[in-house]
Amino acid sequence: MTTATTHHLPMHMLSEEHETLRRTVEEFARREVAPVIGDYYERCEFPYEIVRKMGELGLFGLPFPEEYGGMGGDYFALCLALEELARVDNSVAITLEAAVSLGAMPIYRFGTPEQKATWLPKLTSGEMLGAFGLTEAGGGSDVPGGMRTTAVLDGDEWVINGTKAFITNSGTAITGVIAVAAITGTRPGPDGPRPEISTILVPSGTPGLTVSRKYSKVGWNASDTRELSFTDCRVPAANLLGERGRGYAQFLQILDEGRIAIAAVAVGLAQGCVDESLAYAKQRRAFGHAIGEYQAIQFKIADMAARAHTARLAYYHAAAKMLAGEPFKKEAAMAKLVASNAAMDNARDATQIFGGYGFMNEYPVGRFYRDAKILEIGEGTSEVQRMLIARELGLPALC
Repeated sequence: MTTATTHHLPMHMLSEEHETLRRTVEEFARREVAPVIGDYYERCEFPYEIVRKMGELGLFGLPFPEEYGGMGGDYFALCLALEELARVDNSVAITLEAAVSLGAMPIYRFGTPEQKATWLPKLTSGEMLGAFGLTEAGGGSDVPGGMRTTAVLDGDEWVINGTKAFITNSGTAITGVIAVAAITGTRPGPDGPRPEISTILVPSGTPGLTVSRKYSKVGWNASDTRELSFTDCRVPAANLLGERGRGYAQFLQILDEGRIAIAAVAVGLAQGCVDESLAYAKQRRAFGHAIGEYQAIQFKIADMAARAHTARLAYYHAAAKMLAGEPFKKEAAMAKLVASNAAMDNARDATQIFGGYGFMNEYPVGRFYRDAKILEIGEGTSEVQRMLIARELGLPALC
């Protein structure tokens, strides 16, 4: 990993507190993550020591109030931290993103005072990780239509049966709770009965919850992703998160916020490609010159820098609208779409600049190339983002 620092952020847009945080996480990423993450990645091993240090730094508590052990910051602070981590490695960044926006945030947004008091202090400290069990193997982007997991109220307990796929942070040694979306009944709809989806908190280790072995993945190899199965898994009725039947609507709200965070991760990867390519272009020589002297390389890096900058402005704008209490669904979808495209394009170009070395996992751009594709899929595919943008522009939904 190179140690070159690119002053890529438009500093006038950051408050003193945000800029201090950004610099702190940038230094942490280069000092604590960059030297060791490649070995974790090669071994497909979860980086517990790095996660512990991230917890000590307060990163898991960034957007939460101090009363729950948080740092009292905002969602934009989380995004800045995610971008700086992702400039170095995406596995670490997505571990933080999923733990905060998918694990802890639903409990903070929709939990009862008792649920918040029980779970948030450990989640915001990084002592415990949370996960959200939404996706199912047959569902994909059609979450309600593909959901088969059920939860039936039996006296004062929910009985859960079903499976979940591709669940981040669900099987680590410090995973503490999983919010599970399940069908809890039916409700009338314009075209007949429709599934009633609710969210239920399932503590790790609950009898009936089986955590599969880790997936063998193309990228994000130092993050934890697993399939979960529930067989007559019983939890107290009080573990219902939020209002019964509002589980999917609640998660759509969480997803809108999470798309800004995923955009920040994608921007970090895109910027990391610029950082690495700049350093390499100055030191690598071919035909008697540093390759950075050739216009073909200069143009490629210029395009990469422009993509990263544009995508950064997109997620900054979406975050600003969110924090101002304004509608931001369209802007979040645009940010996620633009940023994931930038990450994929920059990873491809950086790999080309590095040549054969770019195909080696020991170089960051090799990991960036493997990690970039999932950013166009996770937390809403690029196609879903285009659908959301079209609908927000007033175009009709598919009939």
